[in-house]
Amino acid sequence: MIGDIEAAADIATGALVGRAVEPKAGNAHRAHAGHGPDDALCLNCGTRLLGEHCHACGQSAHVHRSLGGIGHEIAHGVFHFEGKIWRTLPLLILHPGTLTRRYVNGERARFVSPLALFLFTVFLMFATIGAVGGELADTIVNDERPGATSDYAREADKARAALAIIDAQRSAATRDKAYSGPPIAELDQRAAALRTTIRALGVATDMKRGGSHGPVVDLGDFKTGWERLDHGIAKANENPGLMIYKLQTSAYKYSWGLILLSVPFLALLFLWRRKHHLYDHAIFVTYSIAFMMLLTIALIVGHLVGVPDATLRLAAVAVPPVHMFAQLRGAYALRKRSAAWRTVALLTFAFTVLLAFVVLLLLHGLTE
Repeated sequence: MIGDIEAAADIATGALVGRAVEPKAGNAHRAHAGHGPDDALCLNCGTRLLGEHCHACGQSAHVHRSLGGIGHEIAHGVFHFEGKIWRTLPLLILHPGTLTRRYVNGERARFVSPLALFLFTVFLMFATIGAVGGELADTIVNDERPGATSDYAREADKARAALAIIDAQRSAATRDKAYSGPPIAELDQRAAALRTTIRALGVATDMKRGGSHGPVVDLGDFKTGWERLDHGIAKANENPGLMIYKLQTSAYKYSWGLILLSVPFLALLFLWRRKHHLYDHAIFVTYSIAFMMLLTIALIVGHLVGVPDATLRLAAVAVPPVHMFAQLRGAYALRKRSAAWRTVALLTFAFTVLLAFVVLLLLHGLTE
């Protein structure tokens, strides 16, 4: 009887079109414990249904098995997320402390969860880098200003002239006992720096002209004493492009490590405040990192659309501390002075975490 009613409803709503494509598809019927309509059970957990959704697991009483049902789920997921994202982003950008506090205090359904937003921004950032990475490299190396290639060559000539002077001084230092110039060790350091500069300028010139080039920095003679790591460095020197690819892939896969590394440092700033728990700090850190990734995306796009480099550098330097200060003050209800010193400490911790993360990625990429 119930099946007949549902079939009639399907006909009335035009579902016969879908069934012409999928003859055996449709709405799965509820499981029944007895014979009456009130005996319906949830198809997911078997709990007796009291409405259109199971009060135990939340699943809908009607389970679609058609292409139209898939389309409905996709649309629901997209617009449901979109509705949340437009409530979350303005607060994340303008009032990050309010967003963090409201989420920690239990206001969850209105906002995108920190982890979901983090994963979304990680994907978006690396997708942006992957899409425009070549253009950025071309912009940096292939300078289109008139005479850019000759500028590189001119600087390289200056560096070679300086290197020749240093070589002459070193020869004099080893030959002439009355030599009173800089120590040999200092001359060697200057010479090494100039050789690196000359090599980098040569790479830029070759890329401008479409020529071949090798690695900018030669790591072949660099030894750590750790056999496995030294082997990895040798591999990186042989194929630096592959190493950069590995590092980018590792950064994408292990980006969640930034959260794990950051939470203990943030907790140190509130050791004597027992009302704040590790969960609260994790929410703060996750939202904060998500914002920094959005800022990175905005800077990349700004560079591509022609925003002045001075403006981008100012934003890169000024926005993070301002955002951290606002988030600390709002999330933990701090006074300005208390939030200020914690911002300075948090910036130091953030630099330490980022450096540790990069080192770990390097170790992973070199020894993989």
